[in-house]
Amino acid sequence: MRTVKGIEWRVSHDLVPYEQALADMDARAAAVRAGEAGERVWLLEHAPLFTAGTSADPAELFNPQGFPVFEAGRGGRYTYHGPGQRVGYLTLDLAKRGKDIRCFVHALEGWVIDTLADLGVAAHRSEGRIGIWTGSGPSEAKIGAIGVRVKRWVTLHGFSINVDPDLSHFGGIVPCGIATHGVTSLAALGVAATLADVDHALEKRLPEFLAKLGPSIPLLADG
Repeated sequence: MRTVKGIEWRVSHDLVPYEQALADMDARAAAVRAGEAGERVWLLEHAPLFTAGTSADPAELFNPQGFPVFEAGRGGRYTYHGPGQRVGYLTLDLAKRGKDIRCFVHALEGWVIDTLADLGVAAHRSEGRIGIWTGSGPSEAKIGAIGVRVKRWVTLHGFSINVDPDLSHFGGIVPCGIATHGVTSLAALGVAATLADVDHALEKRLPEFLAKLGPSIPLLADG
């Protein structure tokens, strides 16, 4: 672990059990709220699993391979996590960064998009669809997911980027409730990037992401 821009930058090289990650996130968020710990970006991988957000529809879960399914406590629907996917969990204190959740989510999306651009992939937001996308028309596919929770102005959960996961595993769900478009990865697009390459690109773009979190009008909050 080390510090980048005053934030603990933690990278886990072994697969982290999802229940352990949830407990760790909750404990860290409570410590940040209490002023007992600093902010953190945690980069990791999970074993194959599905997470259910607060809007998850059971009809969108097929799970033929019997992967574990976890209630995540974040917004959104069903999401897959597995090896070859970079997951980033952010514990940031928005009380000190503008108290604007919409700004936070928009900046987080931009961070992932800018990171992918540095790796040679043109990615974008798509009107009316959650997540980070690449391509256009029939070939447009999802390459990253965003799912956050904000409790008493401290953030939990974050994002995922498909580096080189087994894309067939996404067939166990309707990813984020969107059945009309596929899922892709850096490897599927012919980009030979490692998780370390993604981490380096994320770190390079971190200052720009943080700079976008500034004083503005609060739009919503989670008690």
